[in-house]
This record gives sequence, C-alpha cells and structure tokens, in this order.
Amino acid sequence: MLNLTWLIPVFPFLSFVLIVLFTNPNKKLSSGIAIGSVAVSWVLSWGVFFQSIAGHIGMGEEAFRLHVPWLPTGTEWFPMGVNVDPLSAIMLFMVPFVCLMIFIYSVGYMHGDPRYSRFFAYISLFACGMLGLVVADNLLMLFIFWEIMGLCSYLLIGFWFEKPSAMKAGLKAFLTTRVGDAFMLAGMLLLYSQTGELTFAHIFAPETLEKLAHTQVNLGFLGSLPWASLLAMLIFGGAVGKSAQFPLHVWLPDAMEGPTPVSALIHAATMVSAGVYLVARCFPLFTAVEAGPQLGLVAFIGAFTALFASTIAVAQDDIKRVLAYSTISQLGYMIAALGIGAYVAAVFHLITHAFFKALLFLGSGSVIHGSGTQDMMEMGGLRKHMPITFATFLVGTFALAGVPPFAGFWSKDEILADAFHQFTELGAASWPFFVWLFLTLAAFLTAFYMGRQIFLTFYGESRRPHAHAHESPKSMTYPLIVLAVFAALLGFAGVPEEFPVLGHLLGNPFHHFVGHGFPATPLNGLVMLISVAMALGGLFVAWLVYGRNPLKEGQPDPLIQALGPVYTVLRRKYYFDELYQATFIRLALWLSEVCFAFDNKWVVDPLVNLAGKAGVALSNLGGWFDRTFVDGAVNGVAAVVGWMGGALRQTQTGRVQNYLLAAALAVFVLLVISVVV
Repeated sequence: MLNLTWLIPVFPFLSFVLIVLFTNPNKKLSSGIAIGSVAVSWVLSWGVFFQSIAGHIGMGEEAFRLHVPWLPTGTEWFPMGVNVDPLSAIMLFMVPFVCLMIFIYSVGYMHGDPRYSRFFAYISLFACGMLGLVVADNLLMLFIFWEIMGLCSYLLIGFWFEKPSAMKAGLKAFLTTRVGDAFMLAGMLLLYSQTGELTFAHIFAPETLEKLAHTQVNLGFLGSLPWASLLAMLIFGGAVGKSAQFPLHVWLPDAMEGPTPVSALIHAATMVSAGVYLVARCFPLFTAVEAGPQLGLVAFIGAFTALFASTIAVAQDDIKRVLAYSTISQLGYMIAALGIGAYVAAVFHLITHAFFKALLFLGSGSVIHGSGTQDMMEMGGLRKHMPITFATFLVGTFALAGVPPFAGFWSKDEILADAFHQFTELGAASWPFFVWLFLTLAAFLTAFYMGRQIFLTFYGESRRPHAHAHESPKSMTYPLIVLAVFAALLGFAGVPEEFPVLGHLLGNPFHHFVGHGFPATPLNGLVMLISVAMALGGLFVAWLVYGRNPLKEGQPDPLIQALGPVYTVLRRKYYFDELYQATFIRLALWLSEVCFAFDNKWVVDPLVNLAGKAGVALSNLGGWFDRTFVDGAVNGVAAVVGWMGGALRQTQTGRVQNYLLAAALAVFVLLVISVVV
C-alpha cells in the first residue's frame, strides 16, 4: 500500500480535470465524481496509515520514501517523490476523511447553486493540494501544492463573486497569504543556496543541521544569526500567513464570505492546518539552534494570537465569524506548543481540532441553511426545530471548550501541561510560563464564546419575525453525526499513561506512534483541574449572561453595557482592518499612484513622447533632405534627359524625305571633310 501513496493526490486532481472538461453540465455526475475521487483517496490514505502503524514507520531515516528524478540541476537531477512518516501518516488519517465528510455535506448545502459543478471542481483541486502537501518529500513539491491551495482559497472564498464583499474577501485572502509565502520562498531559496538540497531527508540530516547551526549570517545592523535560525524564521513566515497568525490574521474572518463547506475545508482539514504542519515538518530546523530566537518567536506569536483572537470572538454576532476567530485562536495553541517544543501535543491538537472544528463549521452551515440567517442575534430556539444539528453542535462545542472527556480536553490539556511542566523547571520568566498563562486565559474565553453561541443560537425563542427553521437534509446531518463521534472519542488516543484506569488501559497510542523520540508530557492534576475549571467556568458565565434569561427580539447584547467601549474595540477587531487600510494599503495605493505618475507624467511617458517628437522632427528633416537633394538630383537628371529627348525628338519627323535629305547632307559633309583633309 505504501507504494501507492503517490496516487492519493492524483484522484482529486483527475476529478478536477474531468469536471472542468467533461461533466460540468451534469451536476449530479460532477458531485459523484468528486465524492468518489476523495473516497478513493481516503481508502488509500487509511491503508497507508494502518500499514504505517503495523510496519512501525518512523521519522528520519526510518521513513518510507519513493521518488523519481524530475528537474535537471546541472550535473544532477532534483527528485520529486513522497514521504511517509508518523507525521504524514497521521495527517493522512485526518485530511481525506474530513474532506470526504465535507464533500458529502456539500451535496445538500450547494443544491440549486448555478455553479454547483464548478464548486466541486474547485474543492477537488483543493483536496489535491492538501494531500500533495502532506505526502511531499521536499520543500519545493510542498510549496507547489501550498500555492495550489492558495489559488483554490481565492477561488472558493470569492466563489459568489457577484457579491462585492465576497470578491474583496477572496482578494484579501490571496494578497495577505502572499506576504507570508514571500518569506517562505526566500527561506527556501536561501536554504537551497546553503545546502544544495530541499529534500527533507537531506536538509534534516544531523550533519546538515549542525552546519546550519554553526554557520553565521551577517544581517548588517541587526547583527549576526546562525543560518538555521534565519531560515526557520523565514519559513515560519509562510506558516503565519497560511495559519492566519498575528499579524497576518486579518484574512481569515473575511473568508466566511465563501460557502460554509469552504469554511470547513479551509479552517479545519486543509489550508490553515498546512501552516502548523509546515512548522511541525520543519521542526528539526527550528530546534537545530537550542538558544536561538526562532522558537521564542514561534511561542510568542502562537500564544499571543490564541488570546488575542479569543477576545475578539466574544463580540461577534456572525455564527461563522465566531468560529473563524476560534480557529485563529486554536491554531495559536498549536503554534505556541511547537514554540516550546511540545511537538506531540501540537500535532495531537491539530488532529482533534480538525474533526471538531469541521463539525462546528458544518453545523453552522446547517443552522444557516435551516434558519436563513448567519446573525446569531436573529436566531434562538433552534434546538426544537433542528435537534440533530443541535446535538452534534453541542458535542463540537464541548470538544472545543475542553470539557472532559471530549477530544479537545485531552489535546488542549496536553499543551497546557507541557507548558506548565517546563515553566516550573525554568521559572516564571520563561516562554513556557507566558504560553501557559495566555493559553489558560484563552481557554476560559473559548468556553465563554462557545457557550454564548450555543445559547444565542439554540435556546430561548426565535428573534427573527416569521422565521420557519427546519432540520437540514440527511446529506448534511449524516456527516455531522460521523464527525461528532470523532469529536467525542478521538481524544482517548492520547490519554496520558499515568491517568488512572484509562491511561493503563489505552496506553497513549498517539504518543507512541507520533512522538517516538519525544518524552511524554507528565500528567499534572493541577493543570487538568485548572483546565476543567476554565472550561466549565466559561460555560457557566455564558449561561449567566445568555442562558438564564435568553434574549428577546430587539434586545441588545448584554456585553455592550457590561464592557462599554471595550466591546466596541473587540467588535471592531482592535481596528486592525482600519490600521492596515491607513498604513499598508494606503502606502501601497500611494506607491501605485507614484509609479503611475512616474510612468504617465514624470519619466516614462514623457521620455517616450520626447523620443516620439524627436523621431517626428528627424523624419521631417529627413523628408526635407530627401525632397531637396535626393529628389532634386533625381528630378534634375530626369529634366536633362527629358530636354535632350525633346531636342532629339525634333529629328524624328517620320518623313522619308527628311531622312533622305539628312543622309545626303551627311554624305556631303563627309565628302567635304575628306577632300579638305
């Protein structure tokens, strides 16, 4: 089965080609091909995953590789191929299965859309991009599929491009992520210049990492850094853009303009997960310099983003935007975990989060489909009309909030426990303390805004006049049920071995498979107790504010009065859109105007026009010279010839007598000359 790994991204790509070229008019056939292709990829992926477990596929030299020569680089060929190790295997367990659920769900959600077939073509290409990225054995191949996802995100976020907001959101996502991609590309080029390789097996070899860690690069007034630190930070720039981390987080909430299955696809299984996957994949490079600044940067960005985004989420009314900021926050958890070296905890949370966040996004789509609105202030009482959506959404909420024993509790608690364990050894003036404190506060806010979402959406009475909510079709509810099972039970794969009964019974199989070579995080009862208190406390406060006395129609959000101007700041997302509009965008527009003036008014066009005028003047001078001298000489010769011809023409009268007289005179003259001489 491992030898068939290269086929995993091929089937969704073939689906894209078939739909675009042949089946576009037939909507049912197009969706069937898309679902069938990702189902085949899912079967192959799970086959690879289970064979990896059975075959004890490991990291580094123990990984499975299959590659072929692809690009000539002088005397050698750059190879392209696939790599299967525990990280890619566990991603293959998650990505195609979640994609399959989203594809099936999309049949009901996109029913009746005029561009139905095009949608399935786009998400097929998107799935191809993520699956190709996961199995890539080198950074160049990873970057190619990385950019395929970037293109597809633009196409899918702006899928309903007739809406100006959707068109702008797609463009915003594309341009913002390009900023991070530029840093990543620079890092790749510099890495290739230093090593001559981009294949993971070579660039992460101990001798290569040692060379990069002990070779300095001079950055001018910024001082010098080890090459490994600089390269890690540049590559991390790509993850910041793709995973919407501060300060490139602004594109993700606007991505909610796309269809809800796109939100689930981008925010759960594919695009945003790719940034975390990139850091995890390049983790040996990040840890090559033990005291370098790269891990501190990663920890700070992740922890700050987790808390920062969770504060914004509490003041959003759009059901999908709440989940968008939740995604940014949870990705911050993963990035922060990688920044403090908690590799296994970060990957574990990446996998569990994909399932329960896909569940929540698809659940929000079901709510929108059934209620006809995205504004939670217009909802209420939906649990009576949408029982399946409510039950599954509640499971996803408990998983995200970290309520035991749901999946999010185990994965989030492992990150917090690892951070707490490290800061007790290093002291409060360390990055682990900063991470633990910020993520603990974010855990409370997460539980609060998710409780707020539950009570505003499903409890009380409808706050929308003439609303007639209904449960979604089976094609939408069945994927919710399947994902809810994983959101509830998947966390048991990572229960610490020290945990009473369950730990001894289950044996923490996730850590044994993915975390080979990494020490297991010690079980910490205090951290677990604090984590549970944050989750239940946040939900309880949400009940006090929104559940005890559900809002009535026209009643404002109680947070407006409670928080005052702070609520406005949170509502406006700390004015980052306005800040970027006033700085970067304004600067870009000013530069474009300057460049246009340089081209149109100042230099380029004036020089071109001057050259044109000079050309016209030279052509006029050349015309005068031609008319005066060249044409004069030619005309003079013609005139002389004409005059001579006119004179000679007099001798040609056409009369025989004249010709005889001329001949006689000529003979007479010749005779006279001969006699005289």
